[in-house]
Amino acid sequence: MRCLIMGAPGAGKGTYAKGICEHYGIPHISTGDIFRQAMQEETPMGLLAKSYIDKGFLVPDDVTNQIVKDRLSKPDCLDGFLLDGYPRTIEQAHCLDQMLEELHLQLDVVINLVVSDDLIVSRIINRRLCPTCGKGYNLLTLKPKKEGFCDDCGSPLYQRKDDNEETIKSRLNVYNEQTKPLIEYYTKQGVIRNLNGEGEASEATKYILKALEDIK
Repeated sequence: MRCLIMGAPGAGKGTYAKGICEHYGIPHISTGDIFRQAMQEETPMGLLAKSYIDKGFLVPDDVTNQIVKDRLSKPDCLDGFLLDGYPRTIEQAHCLDQMLEELHLQLDVVINLVVSDDLIVSRIINRRLCPTCGKGYNLLTLKPKKEGFCDDCGSPLYQRKDDNEETIKSRLNVYNEQTKPLIEYYTKQGVIRNLNGEGEASEATKYILKALEDIK
């Protein structure tokens, strides 16, 4: 399974991606993970990306595109992968098409998670994260067993400073302007599946996996 998962910030991409990757035995590739790995391995593109990040600048598209291509070229992607957080714009989507063609690969499906803006705001405001292992929680739908502490490692949970209503609505506006046009782009390619990302996480994951059964 070679797929791309899309959705507004707070739509649950990370949660559902984990379930999909475990089911199909494929790597979960997020742009954040790609940058961290490339910088850790000190690849030429990783060092170039770090030079921008250290100065507080956005990483240019040409650097991001090359880092994604390098990651997709690794052996663990031969039997499938799930892209999360890339592409974010039509320009990046064109670059992804080109690099997949060069790698003799193609997307099987683009999963577009459909979630209302009101629910997204509620989810993000109530999101809590573990600083040690990275596990995420939600005070409404996925509470930790012990209030304020991670189930897995026991570390105190925290709330991101930008997880507030004003910032979330601003991020949703950016998504609608830049990323939402990708829905039309992939609809024309005939690979998109608009799937309901609302509801309890485990049930929504089962629904998404069932919807993907006819892809391969």
